[in-house]
Amino acid sequence: MRPMLICYVLWAAFYVLWLAWALWLKRTERRDLGLIYHVHRVLVIAGFVLIFYKFPGHWLHQRVLPQALWLDALGIAITVIGFAFAIWARSYLGRNWSSGVTSKVQHELIRTGPYRWVRHPIYTGLLTAIFGTVLVQGEARSLLALPLLYIGWKMKSRLEERMMTGTFGGDYTAYANSVGAIFPRMKKATAGK
Repeated sequence: MRPMLICYVLWAAFYVLWLAWALWLKRTERRDLGLIYHVHRVLVIAGFVLIFYKFPGHWLHQRVLPQALWLDALGIAITVIGFAFAIWARSYLGRNWSSGVTSKVQHELIRTGPYRWVRHPIYTGLLTAIFGTVLVQGEARSLLALPLLYIGWKMKSRLEERMMTGTFGGDYTAYANSVGAIFPRMKKATAGK
């Protein structure tokens, strides 16, 4: 099986799992679907179109990374690791998860599992999976997609931060001050150690 086809199958399986999981959610109490949310969606959709849609005869299909078996294997492994991390995070969120920026009825602040390292581990996992897929595809279009997806998910994470601060107040602020958003925060060296 071709390496990029393996990535396509992984993405399709992940998407089906995500859709199935979406059937089991708490009722939404508050929702934020303002302009920034819609800009985020445009960026994310554009990123996925760049990666998964063939633009016939276009410069976007120019290969910019070397074609190598080891790079394909590394990319597939990174894609799988990214999905595993996102699925692990989603399992910890349980019924609190939403594809939109929402606060659920009896929403819980999750700080265990992958949430002890990053506040948005699903985005961490998805960006990792995208990075792995980019290594396999190796074309200009996928290198353009990566920053679009990062910016889109970063925008959405900021909306979620605002929603969580409004829902959990000081508890969320303290959590945000101690844990990185999408990437783990490096521990500060303590004076005198």
